[in-house]
Amino acid sequence: MSSSISPSLPPLTLSFEPTNTSNSESPTSQSLITHLSLQPHPEGGYFAETDRDTLRIPNPFASDPRSKLVESRSASTTIFYYLTPKSPLGHFHRNKARTVHTLHRGRGRYVLIHADEVAAGADDGDEVEEGLKWTGKARVETFVVGQDVESGERLQWVVEGGKYKASFLLPDEDGGGSSDGLLISETVVPGFEFSDHDFMKRDRFEALVTPEQAKEMEWMVRKGESEVMV
Repeated sequence: MSSSISPSLPPLTLSFEPTNTSNSESPTSQSLITHLSLQPHPEGGYFAETDRDTLRIPNPFASDPRSKLVESRSASTTIFYYLTPKSPLGHFHRNKARTVHTLHRGRGRYVLIHADEVAAGADDGDEVEEGLKWTGKARVETFVVGQDVESGERLQWVVEGGKYKASFLLPDEDGGGSSDGLLISETVVPGFEFSDHDFMKRDRFEALVTPEQAKEMEWMVRKGESEVMV
């Protein structure tokens, strides 16, 4: 089951106690990273693309300035995505296409900011992309992904395009103190292109959420470097 941003989200530093305090990944995490050929992801965590459909379709986002250079794209793409105790946070970002997530192991919390629901003049790409036109504060949703479906944890979830999402690691068992990491698959339809992706910008974040929510969630906003992947 989903929940609102209140009551407060559990702080990341209190979510679990890493069993490995060195600067490297634990043997369990490193073994999985090696066997799945994972590499660090700019969002946080690790990933590997496992499938890129050879079927090419017209680019449905060609009217967007950031995506117009790609005339066609794969019908779908799939990756592994892995959060570990050493890289436990995926920062707020969004994609233009819908993403289907499937859990393989571990537990985590997802936080969605439904920016698409308050974007005015969606056809006026430049203004909306600069964060100048919003009809109000965005709805914020949180939920836990894990194996305890009886308690509302999710095994599969879909994030539509235009919504900002962040995720962070939770203990493998509710009330426990350790984690071997959160491993999922993500299938993007139509297929992922970096030109469709951007990180949450600080000014946009503050425009989309209340001051109380901003204080609670600011640690999930990526800091430094370029906020847009090109």
